[in-house]
Amino acid sequence: MDLNSAKILVTGGASGMGRAFVLNLAKDGADVAFCDLSEEGIRAVEAEAADLPGKVVGFTANVADEDDVIKLISDAHEALGGLNGLVNNAGIFRDGLLVKKDRETGAIKKMSLKNWNMVINVDLTGPFLCTREFAAKMLETGTKGSVVVNISSVARHGNPGQTNYSAAKAGLVADTKLWAQELGRYGIRTGAIAPGFVNTPILQGMRPEVLEGMLKAVPLRRAAEPHEVYQAVKFIVECDYFTGRCIDVDGGLTI
Repeated sequence: MDLNSAKILVTGGASGMGRAFVLNLAKDGADVAFCDLSEEGIRAVEAEAADLPGKVVGFTANVADEDDVIKLISDAHEALGGLNGLVNNAGIFRDGLLVKKDRETGAIKKMSLKNWNMVINVDLTGPFLCTREFAAKMLETGTKGSVVVNISSVARHGNPGQTNYSAAKAGLVADTKLWAQELGRYGIRTGAIAPGFVNTPILQGMRPEVLEGMLKAVPLRRAAEPHEVYQAVKFIVECDYFTGRCIDVDGGLTI
């Protein structure tokens, strides 16, 4: 796919990696719609993108809400005059051990069903809803040569303290493969990216000694920059013979 003719929707596009995806796609010539829950963040990204080659327009939407997603796909398609790309980036985490026993009191603390459901709803149900509606729109409009990029995580291999997040990100890679099988006949490709540690506000907010300890496990001894993860997004979008696979962008963490 030529980025100069691409019309791409990015979820969770007002901060972190999503913001980098929106701005870099527009810089490379794509027209981009994006959604987020932060109206202030949306306006800030739109202002930052004002002078870029590609058009950028933002919408407020919750990807875990079916009605919001149906409206988002329709609004994005109308605003850009079509759609042929989707980046499922929106995600949250609510970390905690499955169960934990307090050493002093013996009290048992459990991961709450609320925290399980919140992460699954945004990180797995969200991409399901967005991809379903995007694919339906591609079939409805007869659009050929479209692509879905799912942002997974190295946590897909299983990460202590992230039962909910790991399940969602592993499920997203599985869906990437089966959607490639189901949707290929309609000219819809899929791909996934599993980043490791990325230099975003979440990582920057960690205590320096904790972050240093985490990065010691990375062979390259540093976190990725958001634009480095974007390079994988760009590859999947541009390579018309790529589908159904996951690219690990983790500095060798999972070697």
